[in-house]
Formats: sequence, structure tokens, C-alpha cells
Amino acid sequence: MEHSNRQQDDFCLCPRFEHTFTILGKKWNGLIIEVLFNEHTQRFKDLAAHVDKCSDRVLVERLKELEDEEIVQRNTFPGESRIEYSLTKRGQELAPVMSAVHTWSDKWCD
Repeated sequence: MEHSNRQQDDFCLCPRFEHTFTILGKKWNGLIIEVLFNEHTQRFKDLAAHVDKCSDRVLVERLKELEDEEIVQRNTFPGESRIEYSLTKRGQELAPVMSAVHTWSDKWCD
């Protein structure tokens, strides 16, 4: 019994793992990433239509946070007011994670 207590005391979460869950666990981030996986490049209004329960203000915040994490890139077009969002290479590498979430949710969520 003493051995198992020592193992529990020695355990600590990896800071990188914690940071990853801070990003992916934040409300709306997973849905934003999923839309960009499936729809690729999206204008704000189209992304907002897919994540329709998220307010525009919060969507702007989340997109900025995902940009800061280099998961999403904001594409502007000189001379146009058009802005589009897409996944970066880092964001695209979340594909197996998102696939695993789909598999888990298909099995366990009704």
C-alpha cells in the first residue's frame, strides 16, 4: 500500500499536456477546429453559421486564441475586406485527435 501512495505522490501532469487541454477543452474550440477540418477555408460568417450557438464576440475571441496558438490562420486579402480562416499545419496535425474523439463519441455518447 505504501508503494501505491508513493506513486500517486510522484505523479504530476505534464505542463504540455495541461496546456493542450486548456486549448482543446475551451468551449467552442473543438467545434471551430472540426468545421475547418471539414469545410477547409471559411469566412467568418460561414464559420459562425456552423457554430451557431456561439456568439460572434466569443467566436472572435476563440479564433484569436487559436491564431495565437498557431492552430488557425487568418487570411486577409489586400484591397478587399474579405477575411478567411483555415487550419495551419499545426492545426491539421490534430486530425488523429479529432478522429479519436469521433470514435469515442460514437461509442459512448447518445
